[in-house]
Amino acid sequence: MNIKNYFFIALLTIIIVGCSKNENPVDGKTNKTEIPAPAGWTLVWNDEFDKPAIDNAKWEHEVNGHGGGNNELQYYTDRSENSFIENGALVIKAIKESYTGPDGQRNFTSARLVSKNKGDWKYGRFDIKAKLPYGQGIWPAIWMMPTDNAYGGWAASGEIDIMEYLGHEQNKVYGTLHYGGSWPNNTHTGTFYSLSSGTFVEDFHVFTLEWQEGEIRWYVDGKLYQTQTQWNTTAAPFPAPFDQKFFMILNLAVGGNWPGNPDATTVFPQQMVVDYVRVFAKAE
Repeated sequence: MNIKNYFFIALLTIIIVGCSKNENPVDGKTNKTEIPAPAGWTLVWNDEFDKPAIDNAKWEHEVNGHGGGNNELQYYTDRSENSFIENGALVIKAIKESYTGPDGQRNFTSARLVSKNKGDWKYGRFDIKAKLPYGQGIWPAIWMMPTDNAYGGWAASGEIDIMEYLGHEQNKVYGTLHYGGSWPNNTHTGTFYSLSSGTFVEDFHVFTLEWQEGEIRWYVDGKLYQTQTQWNTTAAPFPAPFDQKFFMILNLAVGGNWPGNPDATTVFPQQMVVDYVRVFAKAE
């Protein structure tokens, strides 16, 4: 080997090693500094869904046929048929099938992923890029629940709905807060956002929640459509209950009190596809 080739190989080795050190050891992709952060915010947690399987260090499956307290029809499973990684995205799939588990027999299966005790936050910005399913009785949601229920049972400790969607209203999503007393003495406030053209089925959209002390804001594709600054709980003064840690939930429900049940027009399977989840804290 001549001296020029030796130095070329040595230089190439240094470059490769140096680049490998910039890889993010958490998610196996790239350094978090390469993910763009909105002005005034710093990335603190993310899942780009670029691993071969769902990251169990960040998500846990809820497995039950309880109906979500809303008379939903699905059985949530941890099977790979109902949730998996495909083409760098998380897929949550609702399937019409007979399934029997400890909670009995159901005619639909789906998945519900939670970040509890793996991703819990008090305040922050939450960006979720997703493409939504369609059809009567299809009810995907991206939402947050309190980690510790410090102020009592639902909804005295709060609930933050970043995005809810009814499959028969394909151009509309909802953002809502639940609070007040424990059921049935609870209340909620919120509104909806409608696309000026197209649907949430056709392409990915970014659903954003910015949560600071005393103020919560909702965006779709960077467009602010709601700000809330008034809420309460029977257990403590404002800004409770939204002054505690909350965790994230990604799920796709079938049927229920709000959307109604699937009918003859509903096509199965249906799926919600999540490109990424990114959580930011206010930059100091």
